[in-house]
Amino acid sequence: MREQIHGGDIYRHTVEIDFSVNSNPLGPREAVVEAVRDSARRMVHYPDVRCEKLCRGIAGFERVEVSEVLCGNGAAELFFAAVLAVRPKKALLLSPTFAEYENALRLTCPDIRYYELKEQNGFGLQEDILDVLNSDLDMLFLCNPNNPTGAVTEKELLLRVLKKCTEYGIILVLDECFIEFLEEPERYEMQMFRKDFPELLVIKAFTKIFCMPGLRVGYAVSGNQFLLGQMASCMQPWNVSVPAQEAGAAALIDCGEYLKDTRAFVKEGREYLSRELAGLGYETFESKANYVFFRGPAGLYEKALCAGYLIRDCRNYRGLSEGYYRIAVRSRQENERLMQWLRQL
Repeated sequence: MREQIHGGDIYRHTVEIDFSVNSNPLGPREAVVEAVRDSARRMVHYPDVRCEKLCRGIAGFERVEVSEVLCGNGAAELFFAAVLAVRPKKALLLSPTFAEYENALRLTCPDIRYYELKEQNGFGLQEDILDVLNSDLDMLFLCNPNNPTGAVTEKELLLRVLKKCTEYGIILVLDECFIEFLEEPERYEMQMFRKDFPELLVIKAFTKIFCMPGLRVGYAVSGNQFLLGQMASCMQPWNVSVPAQEAGAAALIDCGEYLKDTRAFVKEGREYLSRELAGLGYETFESKANYVFFRGPAGLYEKALCAGYLIRDCRNYRGLSEGYYRIAVRSRQENERLMQWLRQL
């Protein structure tokens, strides 16, 4: 049985409020819920193996061509598909970052190297990453904003990284699953470089920003048709269910106000949580996403769980140790309840 390495394990814990999962605190839009309900009668049919309706919606949202979109069963399936398509021999990962990149790489890659993010730099990516990109590498995974730290990398540095990857033939898998939570996501998004840089593969999901983790819908965007085709050949057919396809398509219709409201709500909640945690003497790091990464006392995870709060214990991230935690922005009332409990410790 696979070890539990992520948040959201409400099935084996008694939890009143789950702060371990970073989904949109506004919840899914009602149109998405209705789309899932309406699709129930179509469970007698196979899903569209090409996800055409969903791909058209994504293409419009991302301002790309339909042929440049590949849908998957959440972002995780696409990370694994990218690795299976490329079969890298040597790859580079950040440390700390999302664990599924390494899990995917271990399927085929015998040599995984690590770029250590340093606490004194707020766990942010630095220019010296350019010095470790060379012709020995086949694949690089980056996450912007990074998980679990919430640190962002400016587009200028990402573009320099991408140019280096092109020079050395390194596939850059760029996880932008949290980018829509940023106040100005267009300042950081990279899909506009896809045609000039076939090494670029951007992966996003409906999981976080549209609060749909239970439906599993993700997508990749690339100008590299061969790479997308190779990835598709590594994935099972009918991998995105009828309800998931309908929910994804519905989520993208007239979503501008929802995204605007989300960003304002998340900013307020994140600043409140960061301010309160710092006031309690905990060391907080500058997150721009919908979660706060901080350093607190050992045993806080267990104490919180006993009180009915599930937070993310980050000690199992490579490069982190006991005492590092991540909490998601929840509703105002839920945020205040957690802070009130922490004050009483």
